[in-house]
Amino acid sequence: MNSHDSYGRIALQRFFARWLIITFCISALMLLWQFLPAIEAMFSPQQAPERTVTPRGDLAADEHTTIELFEQSRDSVVYISTAQIVRDVWTRNVFSVPRGTGSGFIWDDAGHVVTNFHVIRGASEATVKLADGRDYQAVLVGASPAHDIAVLKIGVGFKRPPPVPIGTSHDLKVGQKVFAIGNPFGLDWTLTTGIISALDRSLSDDRGGPSIEHLIQTDAAINPGNSGGPLLDSAGRLIGINTAIYSPSGASAGIGFSVPVDTVMRVVPQLINKGKYIRPALGIEVDEQLNARLGILTGQQGVFILRVQPGSAAKKAGLIGINVTSEGIVPGDLITAFEGIPIDSVSSLLAKLDDHRVGDLVELTVEREGKTRQVFVELQPGS
Repeated sequence: MNSHDSYGRIALQRFFARWLIITFCISALMLLWQFLPAIEAMFSPQQAPERTVTPRGDLAADEHTTIELFEQSRDSVVYISTAQIVRDVWTRNVFSVPRGTGSGFIWDDAGHVVTNFHVIRGASEATVKLADGRDYQAVLVGASPAHDIAVLKIGVGFKRPPPVPIGTSHDLKVGQKVFAIGNPFGLDWTLTTGIISALDRSLSDDRGGPSIEHLIQTDAAINPGNSGGPLLDSAGRLIGINTAIYSPSGASAGIGFSVPVDTVMRVVPQLINKGKYIRPALGIEVDEQLNARLGILTGQQGVFILRVQPGSAAKKAGLIGINVTSEGIVPGDLITAFEGIPIDSVSSLLAKLDDHRVGDLVELTVEREGKTRQVFVELQPGS
């Protein structure tokens, strides 16, 4: 055997020896790491050491304000659960099926509760739960689907909850802080905060009804169950009713809408006194789809009067509608502005009318045969 082969064998033996040592060390470290918690527990004291509470100090001023606002407003907010009476087609038995939940708030000392119309839509009965846990069967006083507002009434004999303080919405500013109280997902009373993101928004009805106008847009979290609850300003005053969220998933995505309190103040008293909302009207017939088609055909923007009702306020003001003759259709008056503000759709005209009351004198800008004139109409009760 030559010296070269002997040297190679020795080098190979040393390599395997080092490899075994390294493998053993790695395995030992892995086992040690695996059993380290158990080893540490064996040598640790059996009793946990006592911890001392770190003093926090006073809450911030805005935290005190928010807490006080919630505590003062919570009792005015109610939880609403609805049910529907159904009849079994085989047994003919009648039973109640839970339908949905929402929120509302105490309106006055008479026990009236304001909520969204869609909270109670299609329901046969509703139960109102107060903040102190008391439950009451509610009766429907009136509703306005066009504003998504409904009024219920409960018989509170004693310890009546305080009505929510009323604010204003015409003077709101984008960036103003707002607070929403409700019962999202059927949980207990909750508070979310945010700011006013935009004003005078409109939202189409998912069932094909008229769009809701003048809405407040906010980034305060409004989840299912918050509908019908109050939107408050920093003084704890009602400035809106939380009505909807914009979210593909159904959860809050930072875009919520509220019916402004100025609208609520016009609608709710009529619902309480008359059971329905009587909308101010001009006494004309219009149609959104036909209006859009006529706008495309003529290239004009505004509201085309289709027909003027006999004896109406519009008739007295001299307005005329479309006239159908043997030669074709003769256009009537086209309303292009309301109180100096341009309008381009039927929904915008209805929104402007809704800002007024029956008996108000309003100014219309009307086009007829290429000529523009101003017409004053005294609003009449609508249907």
